[in-house]
Amino acid sequence: MYNFLKGRLLAVRLCLLTATLLLLGIGIATIYSVGHPAEHSPASQDEGLDVYWKKQIVFAVVGLVGFIIVNLINYRDLGAASYWFLAGILVLLALLLVSKFVVTLPFAKPINGTYRWISITVAGRTLPSIQPSEFCKIAYILALAWYLRYRSNYRNFRALIGPFALALLPMVLILPETDLGTVMLMMPILFTMLFVAGAKVRHLLLIILMAFLVSPLLWYKMESYQRTRISSVLLQSAWVREKAEQHEALGRILVGTKFSTKQWKNDWGYHLIRSKYAIASGGINGGKGYGFRHGPFIKYSFLPERHNDFIFAVIAHQWGFWGCLAVLGLYVIIVSCGLEIVANNTDPFGKLFAVGIVAMFVVEVLINVGMTVGLMPITGLTLPLVSYGGSSLLVSMVSIGLLNNIGRCRLFSVAPKA
Repeated sequence: MYNFLKGRLLAVRLCLLTATLLLLGIGIATIYSVGHPAEHSPASQDEGLDVYWKKQIVFAVVGLVGFIIVNLINYRDLGAASYWFLAGILVLLALLLVSKFVVTLPFAKPINGTYRWISITVAGRTLPSIQPSEFCKIAYILALAWYLRYRSNYRNFRALIGPFALALLPMVLILPETDLGTVMLMMPILFTMLFVAGAKVRHLLLIILMAFLVSPLLWYKMESYQRTRISSVLLQSAWVREKAEQHEALGRILVGTKFSTKQWKNDWGYHLIRSKYAIASGGINGGKGYGFRHGPFIKYSFLPERHNDFIFAVIAHQWGFWGCLAVLGLYVIIVSCGLEIVANNTDPFGKLFAVGIVAMFVVEVLINVGMTVGLMPITGLTLPLVSYGGSSLLVSMVSIGLLNNIGRCRLFSVAPKA
């Protein structure tokens, strides 16, 4: 059971685990504060928020079990089965599409209008839902690292077809589920892993140029709500909103329909506006926020999904600039430990696997924090280890466990020691 403590880089791995546990604690405490404000106002509270922290503790325990389990085996043994893991996840994603477009399956019913979760009922009791797109992230990184371990799989332009196929297939299946966050996550991970593997920069730049040229067609095919999420970054400007309202063609390009400033404030931009208010209210110049369980955004339901996608705004509201800095500092520790593990590993598969996991955490944090402050599109991507959610938390804990596994295993060698 204590195998995860044995092996190399013990100090680095202890720092990694400490930062992880602190983020878990911050997440549970923040979710608790949302459901238990110091100045209770029952009429204005979202129903059910008072029990989410208990569920998050259960998810955290399951995540810790997952952390231990992945350290009971050698990470290299996972590589041989990586394509099977990814294929299984792709089948689940395909079933969600069948449920959405063909016939509603009993275990893949819509939740909040989206088909992202699979729920199984045993003996009349519904088990916790799982989100296949979350598990797809780690399966995708695992399969990609296994594929790129050979130099011939990325050194010429034609060889890049395989890695991009591994990325595009999950993206095609996930995008109709309106999980824009996971789709945005995959390409940065791919480019990071290709760059570290040794792919030629001119090939990567050429692919970026091709994607830029194709983007107008993709934008044309997007639904109105998808356009609005992306264009919300521009629509924060009063000048852009004014022009979009004056010129109907521009409004349709940005949101897919006739633009209205009133609808922007009450619908399209509601989350973003409230999130920025919550962050600003925490204070910057010596600001310490309202304090634990205090503040109007805790007492009242001004900000939907404040226990989930927008939990960083609640942290800023309660603890101000210094609280945000502390949380981001813990992520820096995790990333630094991950990079140290990468630097001390000579196994091509292990190095690429660790790089992919580190890239996943970096991109998730940047996208989530960026969308709460208005620098990134609102994608529904959670803040790893902090936001409420069973699938997300389990994947994050398993990913940390795999980093620990890679770090503790002895260096790869082509021959046994003399």
